[in-house]
Amino acid sequence: MTHQVSDRDIITALQAGLPLVPAPYAAVAEGLGIDEADLMTRIAAMKSSGVIRRIAAAPNHYKLGMIANGMTVWDVDDARITELGAIIGALPFVTHSYERPRALPDWPYNLFAMVHGSSDAEVEEKRNQIAAILGDACRGRDILYSTRILKKTGLRLRKKEA
Repeated sequence: MTHQVSDRDIITALQAGLPLVPAPYAAVAEGLGIDEADLMTRIAAMKSSGVIRRIAAAPNHYKLGMIANGMTVWDVDDARITELGAIIGALPFVTHSYERPRALPDWPYNLFAMVHGSSDAEVEEKRNQIAAILGDACRGRDILYSTRILKKTGLRLRKKEA
């Protein structure tokens, strides 16, 4: 009797990262006992249904020479945050950005954008570029520098017992 490969089996096979081989999806598919086209179809279906959001690299910025890392935080006019957030998120030096609700009176910031550089001065220059784009729609800003690497993984599923 052949084992039916479940979505959970696929996620478990992918969650530790893709193998560093010329055809990583083919290697994963072989390990699961299915062909690569079937694997890719199943991954696309899981993405389409929202079971998984993405498959992405999670680099160690420090090992890449990006030793200055700052989460820039901005108090942006609510009427313009969608428009301006999309522009900021598309900047080549912003690795991720998102909108968050303010926590008034202590935390007035509603737009977050992660910036990396080889020095604090480089990060500050990039922050100044963001400030120029936000212009008058920005009422305040700050930056939170990273002091260490925290979690770099997504959800981890345990293998089911046979």
